[in-house]
Amino acid sequence: FLYLFLRVSLHLFTPSLLLLLAQFWVKLPIISVPHIACTGVSHSPSSSSPFELHLFIMPFFKVDIHTHILPKNLPDLRERFGYGGFIRLEYSEDGEKADMWQDDTFFRAIEKNCYCPTARYPDMERTDVDVQVLSTVPVMFSYWAKPEDCLELSRIINDDIADNVKLAPEKFIGLGTVPMQAPELAIQELRRCVNELGLAGIEIGTHINDWNLDAPELFPVFEEAERLGAAIFIHPWDMMSKDKMPDYWLPWLVGMPAETSLAICSMIFGGVFERLPALKVCFAHGGGSFPGTIARVQHGFDVRPDLCAIRNKKGPREYCGRFYCDSLTHDADMLQQIVKLFGADKIIMGSDYPFPLGEHMPGKLVEEVDFLTEEEKKKILGLNCLEFFGLDPANYVKDKE
Repeated sequence: FLYLFLRVSLHLFTPSLLLLLAQFWVKLPIISVPHIACTGVSHSPSSSSPFELHLFIMPFFKVDIHTHILPKNLPDLRERFGYGGFIRLEYSEDGEKADMWQDDTFFRAIEKNCYCPTARYPDMERTDVDVQVLSTVPVMFSYWAKPEDCLELSRIINDDIADNVKLAPEKFIGLGTVPMQAPELAIQELRRCVNELGLAGIEIGTHINDWNLDAPELFPVFEEAERLGAAIFIHPWDMMSKDKMPDYWLPWLVGMPAETSLAICSMIFGGVFERLPALKVCFAHGGGSFPGTIARVQHGFDVRPDLCAIRNKKGPREYCGRFYCDSLTHDADMLQQIVKLFGADKIIMGSDYPFPLGEHMPGKLVEEVDFLTEEEKKKILGLNCLEFFGLDPANYVKDKE
């Protein structure tokens, strides 16, 4: 009876009302996804349900642009290249967890979902995320390393991400990494990412060693990305002044937002967006501190053009809406601010999965706010991301349309 009632209700009630009914009337497990175990590590699939309630009560298709993954079989890079500074993984006996070490310094503890793609399936199902965009953990950029070694590491990472996408192309989209400290090698690997591996673009840092993103040396990489139609996801790393704030997690809480603002301002003032109008760029963490300081940045441009308008005569506000940022703001007021500043068409859901500083229920904030229309929510939660990458929604959006 309940099953027939829900089938009929699909045509009579709104998705929101159906969700409310389901929450109060039934407690049914979510249906399982196909079980594909990682090599050498197995996990049990979730129990299945005879009622495919997700078809009725979940109106939104979700694509998460901001998730990180590592290769499971990462080689010992210090042994391979003959010098230190690289990340290595030490796995627990059961393969469910691992510790990240930078030489002999502990960096971070991670779980299997950070290096095993199928371990993500239960979390994606639980949080109703249909597609994840996979990119490496920024500490792996290794722009400080010898260019040829960074290229080799990039190829290891990119091959692994491409393999993950091939495993489940309806669930994953891939972004590569390239040795940005050597622009010619970066262009070489960028072309391989797009033309051979089928990745949607690359993830890069907010600066490249001593270069900000307006550095003339980097422009050919951006120019080639525009030519290829490759997207660029910009994520903070190697945070500024980190040595001055070793306590309280401040490099992540203060340094990361500042890094993203530095990257945005560098690309605006340096004329990168002006010279490459078709370049597709998305910034992490809701644009960092840029949305909160845009008035100051614009005012500085207005009153001191002799300092600010050296390489680009157009003001910063003219570029708001020319690039994307993810939705990871942790706050409804700030989400409203970036929607107002950039436009709902330029915000893409991002969670920073699987790390604790991210949004643990991806898209929950977007779904709950009352200042977005249903169409705007659909765009932010999924469709904007596919448009950003130039991908056909028909290849991903199935029963939720």
